[in-house]
Parts: sequence; C-alpha cells; structure tokens
Amino acid sequence: MNYEQARFNMVEQQIRPWDVLDPKVLDLFMSTPRHDFVAESQQALAYSDIELPIGEGQTMLPPRVEARILQALDTAENESVLEVGTGSGYTTALLAKSAKEVTTVEIFPSLQETAKARLKDFDNIQFEQGDAAQNWDDGKHYDVIFLTGAVASLPEAYKQKLNLGGRLALTVGQDHVMTTQIVTRVSDTEWETETLFETVLPFLIHAEAKDTFTL
Repeated sequence: MNYEQARFNMVEQQIRPWDVLDPKVLDLFMSTPRHDFVAESQQALAYSDIELPIGEGQTMLPPRVEARILQALDTAENESVLEVGTGSGYTTALLAKSAKEVTTVEIFPSLQETAKARLKDFDNIQFEQGDAAQNWDDGKHYDVIFLTGAVASLPEAYKQKLNLGGRLALTVGQDHVMTTQIVTRVSDTEWETETLFETVLPFLIHAEAKDTFTL
C-alpha cells in the first residue's frame, strides 16, 4: 500500500473539505504517518474516515475531527498542552509537534505503554497514568487542554486550569446530541465558548451522564 498517497488523499478528501485550510495543520497531518499509530493488521485502514479500535474498548478520533479541533486550538510552539486520553498516541504526536511540551494522561496502562513506544523519539512529552475524566490535579495551568473523548458536562476544574488566553477543546452532551466546543479563558472569571460542529464521540471513562432517576 502507498501510505504517502493514502495520507495525501486523507488530507485532500477528508480534512480540507471539512473547512480545515490552515497550512500549518495540513502540513502536520501530511508529515505524521498515521499508520505508525495503529496495529499492523489495521494499517490499511489508518487513513480512512472511521473511528479505528485501539484496544480496551477505545477508538481513534476520525482524522477530520482531530484536524478541525487542532485548527481551532491554534497551538503555538511556546505553549504547554494537557491531553486527556493518550489513546493510540497519534493526537499526542500532533500536539507535541505543535507545542513546547505536552502532558498526556491515559487511564489504561496497556494503551499508555503502546503509545510510549510509538512516541519514543519525542523529548517534550510527559506521560501520566490515571483517571482524568473530571480533573487532573497536578497543580499546573496550561495554554491548551484537549479532552479526546466526550463528557456529559463541562468539567469546571479544566476551565480553572487554563492560563489567561488558554483554550479547552471538548465534546460535550448526551449519547446522540453532542457538540465539539472551544472554551477560551478571557479573564480570571470569564470564559468564551465557540461551538465548532455537532458530532457523536465515545465518552471518556467515568465522564458519562449520571443517572438522574428518583423515586
């Protein structure tokens, strides 16, 4: 299979038609071999517009979704990033190429170990293992926070972890009604929210809607 051609087709046929026109983002996807972040048996599907399974019941985000979010985040090379949900490590690589440093948190040790091996050539990634569905209480603030799975509601703790001007990317809602948003901190007490698109993504572990049934 010609992976370079497949990568070109992904950018031109999936990503660009989804209003991703920033040359920096397009170059990022062209220069990052997505097939290196999937199992060998799935490499032929690596550039398809689907949610590929990666183990532990988890999936990779479709390329067009990742690209649209990264374009909106507009990460600068001097910025710090927190990624919640390392998964395959592909989005981690995209972020690490864009930012000064990335802290990435994964709840499943098996996925983290696989991602670490794939990302061994990066020296600006810090790997953490644990449940960060509602917060990652490391005492730090970040310029960019990316929740790679859906949440039922906006975690207040992540708004507070943003630096002034910082951006939080998340997909929020219920099972069949979700929107992907960028929340920007504009002051110590104010945030602005931009809705990018409607979609449906798997929830982060422990970020699902809680039952509200009462007797």
